[in-house]
Amino acid sequence: MRVHFSSSAPRAVCEAGALCKCRVWWNLPVSFLVCCVIPPLLLITGDFFGEVEGAVMNKLLTMGSFKRITLYDYQAMCRANKDSSDSASGLLDPYHAFLAAVKWIMTELVLFLVEFNLCSWWHSDMAATAQKLKQTLEPCDTEYPAFVSERTIKETSGNIACEDCSKSFVIQQIPSSNLFMVVVDSSCLCESVTPITMAPIEIRYNESLKCERLKAQKIRRRPESCHGFHPEENARECGGAPSLQAKMVLVVFPLLLMLFSR
Repeated sequence: MRVHFSSSAPRAVCEAGALCKCRVWWNLPVSFLVCCVIPPLLLITGDFFGEVEGAVMNKLLTMGSFKRITLYDYQAMCRANKDSSDSASGLLDPYHAFLAAVKWIMTELVLFLVEFNLCSWWHSDMAATAQKLKQTLEPCDTEYPAFVSERTIKETSGNIACEDCSKSFVIQQIPSSNLFMVVVDSSCLCESVTPITMAPIEIRYNESLKCERLKAQKIRRRPESCHGFHPEENARECGGAPSLQAKMVLVVFPLLLMLFSR
């Protein structure tokens, strides 16, 4: 058997005999991670449970133990799309094309001289290797799935019919914690089921929706009038610290005690 633990609590350690030793890592409230050493010494660190056991995760979603929600990231970075539908580049006049060709030739010449590194022939300590970053990123919107556990379900089990075997599992909520223990039969791999990933997917907008979004994103403006003071926010001395005074008895009595003690 193979034991997985999932939680949002940090630094929890569990051991399940000699077959598996697990460490539970912290995570977001809407997802969970696993870390487990599986025979033969396969270390899974910080992987999503659906990527490790896609069949079990699909079954848990069907049974209602977890529910899928969609989150959106409006500040993501995606790879730049090289396929451009813009046809304005073909309308350039010959002068622009000639200048672009000259600029390209000069750029390639400078890059060749820089990469050739003539200075390293005399000064070997100044040699350096560099590689051009070919991946270009651009701002985009993405969506990705997340999974929320149903806390009312304390314990459940099930069987998954695979191609040539049946995969059984048990999920149990650990009392007084936000941990789930999932025990999975490792003798049945069930590789035909596609793993569930949390990889973000880029949202493709059509032209009309792009225009609507640009109209909705208005530029921030300063207020027309300045509100630097409000009567209800006026500073008032509501404490009694300025009225504190020393008691004469407490001041004179120690002095008299010191005089008579001599």
